[in-house]
Amino acid sequence: MKGVIIVSGGMDSATLAYYMQDMYKQSTWHHVSFNYGQRHSKELYYAERIAMELNASHTLVDLRQLGDLLAGSQSVLVDHSIEVPEGHYEEETMKATVVPNRNSIMLSIATGVAVAEDAELVAAGMHAGDHFIYPDCRPTYFDAFNHSMRLANRGFWTGRLIAPFIEITKADIVRIGDQLGVDYSNTWSCYKGGEVHCGKCGTCVERREAFELAGVADPTQYEERGALL
Repeated sequence: MKGVIIVSGGMDSATLAYYMQDMYKQSTWHHVSFNYGQRHSKELYYAERIAMELNASHTLVDLRQLGDLLAGSQSVLVDHSIEVPEGHYEEETMKATVVPNRNSIMLSIATGVAVAEDAELVAAGMHAGDHFIYPDCRPTYFDAFNHSMRLANRGFWTGRLIAPFIEITKADIVRIGDQLGVDYSNTWSCYKGGEVHCGKCGTCVERREAFELAGVADPTQYEERGALL
């Protein structure tokens, strides 16, 4: 079997890559990553390393011009003039991390790759913790988009999109990854993209919380290790 996995270099997609390889043994995987001008483009280095660890092919898609086009959305991930908010994902300020239509763009490209390569699956790593802030990570969205991709390629492709983690928490993902031997020190989350994780932005807080709730040792080096917000 062949499959395409969207791999950002973060915890969720890293775990997904290991999970898919474990679930579908003797399969060939193509990891696809995207440079959309994100502030934390450092994550792409880790995406490449994950592919190397799993002996998967890896393609980095250059969408940096897209980041320029979306800068007017006031998303801190593509507008570097805006300060990255700190706190928990459930805070109102975290809406500043939404990149318009990001998952639709990535899933469309990944599906096109799957059609061209006659791959049966396209896998993405969104999870239940993303539902609150990101509308394109919710099951209703994903089911509708999956249906639209199958309609768009009717007669050319019989594959499907899957999101194995969409109904579970990030702590659950950490537990799965721990069982699969994922080296989480070889992943990147922080939206600030500094030398080490800041420990205070939304994705850092979520990362730290996931390890704590999962009861798994956190190997991440943080600038700020204070109490969880």
